[in-house]
Formats: sequence, C-alpha cells, structure tokens
Amino acid sequence: MDGGVAAGPEELERQGRAAYVRHDYDAVIDLWERAYAGHRAAGDDAGAVRLARDIASLHGVFRGDWAVAGGWLARARRLGDGAGPRERGWVALTTGMFELDRRRKDELYREAMAAAGEAGDGPLQLITMSYYGASLVHGDQVADGMQLLDEALAAVSAGEVADPVGVEEIFCQLFSACEVAYDVDRADQWLRVGTALAARVELPAVSAYCHTHFGGVMTAAGRWSEAERSLLEGIRLWNLSRRSLGAASAARLADLRVRQGRFEEAEALLAELNEDVDSARPRAALALAAGDEGRAREVLERALGQVEEDGLAAVPLLSQLVEVHLAAGHVEQARDAMGRLGADTAGRTPYAAAVAALARGQIAAASGEPGAASHLRDALEEFARAQLPLESARVRMELARACAAERPALAVEEARRALQVFRELQATRYADEATALLRSLGVRTPGARSPELLTAREAEVLELLGLGLSNRQIAERLVLSAKTVEHHVSRILAKLGLRNRSEAAAYAVRNPGAKVAGAD
Repeated sequence: MDGGVAAGPEELERQGRAAYVRHDYDAVIDLWERAYAGHRAAGDDAGAVRLARDIASLHGVFRGDWAVAGGWLARARRLGDGAGPRERGWVALTTGMFELDRRRKDELYREAMAAAGEAGDGPLQLITMSYYGASLVHGDQVADGMQLLDEALAAVSAGEVADPVGVEEIFCQLFSACEVAYDVDRADQWLRVGTALAARVELPAVSAYCHTHFGGVMTAAGRWSEAERSLLEGIRLWNLSRRSLGAASAARLADLRVRQGRFEEAEALLAELNEDVDSARPRAALALAAGDEGRAREVLERALGQVEEDGLAAVPLLSQLVEVHLAAGHVEQARDAMGRLGADTAGRTPYAAAVAALARGQIAAASGEPGAASHLRDALEEFARAQLPLESARVRMELARACAAERPALAVEEARRALQVFRELQATRYADEATALLRSLGVRTPGARSPELLTAREAEVLELLGLGLSNRQIAERLVLSAKTVEHHVSRILAKLGLRNRSEAAAYAVRNPGAKVAGAD
C-alpha cells in the first residue's frame, strides 16, 4: 500500500505476479487471497473465480495442501454456478486440471473452451486449448492434440496472452506433451520461439513443472548437459515451496544417471522417492542390471497399473517389460507384453512405432525366428525420425548381435557406429557393452577407458569363468538368468580390456581375487 491507501485487487494481483516470478509462493498466496476478497467486495465474480482457481493450484502444487486446494476449487465452483460464461469457463478449466478420468477431463476442457468463446475471453480459451491439447496427446490422440498446442503457442507468440503466468502454463503443457510423445523436434522449434519471446516481454522464470518436462525431453534427445541443468533447476524450484515436491524431477534425473551408467547416483536419488510411474523405469533398469528380473518386472507391472494402458505413457514401460522378460528367458511373456503395445503402433508416433518394431526384432532374435534384422532396421529408422540417439545406438547393438554369425563385417560396422554415439553421449555403460562386442568380433577399440575395478558380482562371475564354467552354469550357480550373466561377462571384458571369455578365464587364473570396487 502507498500513503495509507489500501491496494485494490488489480494491484494486489500485479504484486502477486511479481512474487511468482521471484518464486516467493507464500507471498503470492497471501496477495492473491487478498485480491480475491477485493474482487468479491466489488461484485466481480469473474475475477474472484479466476483467482480462486489460481489459489487452489498454488495450495495444492506448491504447498502440497490438497484439502485446502479442494476448498478453493469448491469455492470457485459455487461462485460459477449460475454465473456468466467467463466464470463457468474458469471453473471448468480448473476442474478439468484435477480430474483423473480422461474422458471427463476432456469434456470439461471442451466446456471451458466453449464458454471462453461465448464470453470472448481469448486468454482463457488459449490456456484451456493447451491443457486440452496435452490431454489428447497423453490419451494417444497425438495429431489432434499437437495441432491445438501449436495453435495456442502461435497465439502466445503473437501477443494474444498478456499474463506471463498464462504464457508459462501454455509452454509447460507443450513440453509435457512433447515428453510423453518423444517429440524432440517440436519441443526444439517452440523453444526457439519461447526464447525470442522471453527476450521481448517480461516472462517468469520457467516453472518447476516446465523444467521437469523439458529435462525429460532433453534426456531423450541426448542433450544431457541441458537435461541435467534443467532437472537440477526443477528440483531447486520445487524445494522453494513449503513442501518439497521435486520427485518428478529427481526421478528423471535418476533416469539420466542410469543412461550415463552412473548407477550409484541413480540409486541414491531413487532411495528418497516413492515407487510411482515416474521412478519406475530407472528402478527397473537398476534391478535388471543387478540380475533381479523379478523385481524389475514387479516395478513395471505396478506402474502399468497406474497409467492408461492404451495411452502413450504405457509405451516405454511395455518396451522395458519386453526387455525384462527376454533377459529372464521368457520369450512368450515378452510376446504377450509386445501384444499389449497394440496393433496399430505405426499410426501413432515414430517412438511408438520404433518401440513395437524393436520388440518384434528382439523377440525374433531370441526365438531364432526369421526377420529379426528387418524389424530392427524398421526400429532404427523410426528412432532416427524421432531424433533419439541413445535408442538408435542401442538398436544398432541389437543389429550387430543379430547378424554377427552370418555377416560379421556388418556387425562390426553397426557396433562401431553405436560405440561412437555412446562415447559422444558419455554413456559409459553402453560404451562398455559395445567395446566388449567389438572385441568378441576381433576388433580392438582405441581410446577405450582405463580398466576399472570390478563390482562384487562381476568378480564372482570372473572367478567362475576361471573355473571354465559356461554362462548357463554360472547362472545356475549364482541364481541368475543366462542373459544377466552374459551382461556381466561383457562388462568384465570391457573393464579389463579383454577380447573374449577365454582371455577372461586366463586372467582369472593369473589374478585370483580380482580387485573389487569399494574394497580396500
């Protein structure tokens, strides 16, 4: 206030937006609750409903006080009953944001857009359009959803939404949709527009939600330094709220660490998180790397029970489930998981089509069926279209293994190209596997990393190699799958700079009690 004169609701809203930019969420809530009271006193129900919606979001998202958020949402609904189209639109939008049923959520968004059109409220219509578009994408109506998001972003870039918080909401919905659809190119294009827009007008710092989803997109794109910066910033911003809600950012950072081969850091991040959909994939990957296929399967099936199985969120989970079943030697269960991906994956996104082709190729290779290489080629083409370098390189590894016996020169070429990508990404885990595969094909790989200490499990496997045991015999002795033992052998060869299991056996005999990571 100035000179003893109380600030009006519009001024209190302006001060609240400034506090939002500073991430001072307690101040935002205080200012907007006072502005809400001012709108009510002035008989401005439209302003009151709009603010009640924003206050509900703040209490729920930033404080974690969902009962309080529910109270504000109920207040917005009551004020909107019998009111004009603008008030009804804001109520429908806010209710849709918190609705779990996809069909009902989309109905509410359509109601909000219709009400906004009736009231001539452009910003309400565009904000709702972005939420509706993102919901359609998550529900696997990708083309329609992305068209709405593109339209909303075009309007933003033309200055049709003045409120910086509304601008931020629209961008966040885009990144959320791009993450679940693995649409790197679209995210990149609108990021350039957003950067230019931020230079022209006053925009708030990207919210924690935006950082979380953008970090997920950049992880998939192989731009890991950008992903790490965004996810760490997302965690920092979440921690500014009264209740730390950085689990989504932390889970994505754990996924990045798994891709980088930094398992201990991933485990430390996941130890602080509840088991949910966001953390399922890195948890399953760590369990699989440790040879615990049962645990990996349990994590993935639980996560699949929490998402729409015909939605895009299920696709990466089912892809990983195929890999887990194959690692355990359960080809028919892998085939069942592939069937759950759906028959019409080619009509969905490049990522979904690639995942389905990869699963077909992996299952064909594991069961000795013809056509494995053809399916893997299809997967490689689709992953390349989606601009996903790590997934593309992993398919090249599958191709190299599939054609190693009959076309060794081609296998070497594919493994070399995969190794180049893994090294560029600094994905040490996969670089080790590629190096070991190339050695098994008789190729030395200059520039490989210095030998590392073995894990305790790798030391056990090496000792049994020294006794002349086969992979299956080692698997039986250590109660692991043969596929897991094969993975450990590859890691051992890469770490010790050896070409094949014969050299590993000789090394074990010459060096009994190999040094283990973490040992004195």
